[in-house]
Amino acid sequence: MKDLLSINQLSQEDVLSIYQIAKDYKKRYKNGEKKFTDLRGYSVLLPFFENSTRTRTSFELAGKILSADTINISSSQSSVKKGENLYDTIKTLEAMNSDFIVIRHYMSGAPHIVAKEVKSRVINAGDGMNEHPSQALLDGFTILEKKGKVEGLKIAIIGDIMHSRVARSDVKLFKKLGAHITICAPITMIPRHVETLQADYITTDIEDALKDKDVAIFLRIQLERQSKVFFTSLNEYSIKYGLNQKRLDLLKEDAIIMHPGPVNRGIEIQSELVYGDRSLILDQVENGLFIRMAIYKFLLEN
Repeated sequence: MKDLLSINQLSQEDVLSIYQIAKDYKKRYKNGEKKFTDLRGYSVLLPFFENSTRTRTSFELAGKILSADTINISSSQSSVKKGENLYDTIKTLEAMNSDFIVIRHYMSGAPHIVAKEVKSRVINAGDGMNEHPSQALLDGFTILEKKGKVEGLKIAIIGDIMHSRVARSDVKLFKKLGAHITICAPITMIPRHVETLQADYITTDIEDALKDKDVAIFLRIQLERQSKVFFTSLNEYSIKYGLNQKRLDLLKEDAIIMHPGPVNRGIEIQSELVYGDRSLILDQVENGLFIRMAIYKFLLEN
């Protein structure tokens, strides 16, 4: 396996192998080992053509901790601003002879195009509304760490399903690991051909979606991807689909709350619940570092 472009590429064994590498890195890091040499002599290019804080920073930091040379390329600072097309950008990146290219692009499928054209190992850091495999891997790792298993868990994914690459990757990963998946959204934000997501249950009723679940994952409303209005107002969305204390009580007593971030406070999740006792949002951010370190090593070894 040269590249990580989609969860579909990974077997259950592959996922568990990545998790074991991440677990080992996290243990060693927590025990005071702050620098590793696994990527010494390797280079990582990070061309990000969409805004990012968590993903870009954690991939960059993961590379640095593993002793790689990392170079950030943002769309605002690249020749894309001058009209350069994706193909010419790809050929430019290839000429730099980097070992890894971690790419985020607004066009679905862009990392797949890049991977076919370059010898570098390509990692999809989010492509349009298609996939975000590293986010799904860190979500699964966080659940496994907290719950001890993913198999058999009842997981609800709630929010802007139509525009969410995280939802698509999460469903694929959780199904691969044996969880039961419910997706919930306003009818206007349930994608056409929703059956292709292969969720076990689809509903527009949030109370129905949350009842007796082990995990609830809330998604960000992606206004930047919406060419038309899918609900009357953010306030209306919050009333109908936001997490509040009453809805929190519908979950199992030991259930956990997650969100890929950034959170629109008071819309997807009531502000005081964002970092509450049941929330693993900061755990997700922390685990993102170790999962992305593990992805580098996994691809290097494979």
